[in-house]
Amino acid sequence: MAKRRVKFTFPQQLITEPVIYQLGKKFSVVTNIRRADVRKDRGWVVLELEGDEAEIEKGIAWVSSQGVRVDPVAGDVVEG
Repeated sequence: MAKRRVKFTFPQQLITEPVIYQLGKKFSVVTNIRRADVRKDRGWVVLELEGDEAEIEKGIAWVSSQGVRVDPVAGDVVEG
């Protein structure tokens, strides 16, 4: 199983959409929220994604196609 840490930055119109839930349902990817900041007009979430590398890639491509910005994250954002 591969693991990857990413940051999703949501535009205002997608803040209330269940994008992370759909990612886990559509693809064989386990999502673990490591840090988040969600407000009325913007939001971001740092996630650890776990699964087959190909599924993670397909999932990230799908999230990007929905209008969410996806950036890689290095290190463990919770433990320092």
